[in-house]
Amino acid sequence: MIKKVFIIITICFLSVWNSHAQQNKTVTKRNIKIGLLIGKDESVAARNGAEMAIDKANKKEGSDGLHFQLLVRSMEGSWGTGSKEAVNLVFNEKVWAILGSHDGRNAHLVEQVVAKTHIVFLSAWASDPTLYQAFVPWFFSCVPNDLQQASILIEEIVYKRKWSKIVTISDKSYDSKLALQSFLREAKKVDKVEPMQLFYDSSDKDFKHFFEKIWKNETDCVVLFGKQSGSKKFIQQLRQNGMNQPIFGTFSLLAEDRSDEEGLTQVHNITLVTSGNWFDSKEALFNKEYYKKYGKIPGAVAAYAFDGINLIIKAIKNSGLDREKMQETMSNIHYTGVTGPIQFDKKGIRMDAAVLIEIKMEY
Repeated sequence: MIKKVFIIITICFLSVWNSHAQQNKTVTKRNIKIGLLIGKDESVAARNGAEMAIDKANKKEGSDGLHFQLLVRSMEGSWGTGSKEAVNLVFNEKVWAILGSHDGRNAHLVEQVVAKTHIVFLSAWASDPTLYQAFVPWFFSCVPNDLQQASILIEEIVYKRKWSKIVTISDKSYDSKLALQSFLREAKKVDKVEPMQLFYDSSDKDFKHFFEKIWKNETDCVVLFGKQSGSKKFIQQLRQNGMNQPIFGTFSLLAEDRSDEEGLTQVHNITLVTSGNWFDSKEALFNKEYYKKYGKIPGAVAAYAFDGINLIIKAIKNSGLDREKMQETMSNIHYTGVTGPIQFDKKGIRMDAAVLIEIKMEY
């Protein structure tokens, strides 16, 4: 069943040292370091969500003598920067775990590092399903992966609504291509369902060349794969041209924070994949606290980073401040955050991660 949400618009690797395990046991219990890897220096949403979780933990647990410290590193730069930053966090900073809020390519680099160093890596954004194929026990993800998203979209569009004339709109980024591939793979399992595929560049501002193709195709619905900024432009122009086809999209469309003043008057009749509806009310506690602290309404990047850090902190405590037990503790953890309940299967995949929400606008 789809949950309906109403929004008021006024709103290179280093060698692994044999002594590494011994060093882990001697880390101070008073200052617990957690690494955060972001895609770019200006990726403030993930930093904000993570810092908010750290601040809450330090205020709540100060009497226990534990102080959590967030170390933020950007993966921006030449190829391989991500792995170097991960290695630095592990060996020089001796973090207890790493949270990643970046794309799938960089997630693969970090995954290789943690496979050698046995440090827990929790992805709070990359949805690339190939990350699980290496079966690295120290890798976990708290977001719905592309296959989970594709499966629930096909279930809703094809099996429940009985639609077959589907048009996909995608940018050309690495993550968007993988998400589209997963969707097409699921669609191929259904007879007579062959989505029309349309692509755009991130710099495109005019989408009118798509509209005639959508109209001639007698399209039942449109499925978006891409960044929030480009997708929002497409939706607005589609509606402005009087085309009211139902629109579906992945959780990337919820990525960015937004201010109260942002006009979303054309964004309606859209159904998105997520794993929680932290944004369903301006009165939600997480929204209120985030807005008070940063002056923005949190998007998915901030929400998953917030949950990710809280999850890591809980695992650190539950493991008895024993680094060697971190992986086992993460594997068995049960946590309910702003993005919903979180637990992992044997591959580190978040179970029951994907739900659909329908977003409508009230004027």
